[in-house]
Parts: sequence; structure tokens; C-alpha cells
Amino acid sequence: DGATGNQALETDAGITYNPSTNVLSTTASQAQYADLAEYYTSDKSYEAGTVVMFGGEKEVTIGERATPKVAGVVSSQPAYQMNAKLVDSGETCVAIALQGRVPCKVTGAIAKGDMLVAAGNGMARAEENPAMGSVIGKALEDKDTDDRGVIEVVVGRV
Repeated sequence: DGATGNQALETDAGITYNPSTNVLSTTASQAQYADLAEYYTSDKSYEAGTVVMFGGEKEVTIGERATPKVAGVVSSQPAYQMNAKLVDSGETCVAIALQGRVPCKVTGAIAKGDMLVAAGNGMARAEENPAMGSVIGKALEDKDTDDRGVIEVVVGRV
């Protein structure tokens, strides 16, 4: 039988757990995942690694080529989620990585450290001299082929 009612556990270390709501509250000094993300409403659901931009019917939509309206990359598993109540609002939304490491869909050859911009269709590509506002992040790994793939990028540190 599961717990019911408003049962809770509190420790002297500042950790509280309520089994009826399955909520654990504590102060973290480390995180298992690698990015800080914020939820935004989107015109449809996008998978992790997709490049999105501000625009469309909601706050964000799939990224167009080299847009200065780039919002970022859809996070796979954010360590910290801002505006998380938006998930319960009934709106379609995505968590966009604002800071840290995140997988990103890319196309073309990319060298570690390259600045990335939107390539269209939710992808990113390397750009030597990007326009202001168009940078998604920097590549953390090399990709030697011209085909599509997924690499890890750092966002928020341009």
C-alpha cells in the first residue's frame, strides 16, 4: 500500500520528503545532469537536441537557417528546470538549455570549439563569423563528416 495523506519526513540536514506527493526538497551542490533549462511554450513537441527559435504560434518553433532569433537547444535531462509549472499548464512546451552541456543535432563537419548557428530543420552547423544573436553555443567534440549527427555542445558560454 502506498502512503496517503500529508505524511512527511524532515531531517536536521534540511532535507524533506513527502511520500504522498513524491516531492523531495533539499539544497544540491552537485547534479547528475549537465544543463540549466527553462520551459517555453512551443507550437509542437520537439525532441531533445532540436534547435528552436523565438516565433511561430507560441513562444518557440523549429529553428530556421542562421536566424538571429535563435532560442537554443531542447534539453535532454536538465539538472535544474526554470518555469517548470508551465509543464502542468496544459500548453505544449519544451525545456531549452540556457547554460551547460547538451546534445545538439548538427549537420556538416564541425571542429571542437566551433561556434554553432541554426542550419534549419532543427539542426545546427559551424559558423566562423556568426551574426550577433545567432550563436547557439560551442562544439565540445569534432564531427568529420558532412552528414547529420548529434554532438555535445556547451550553451551560455560563447
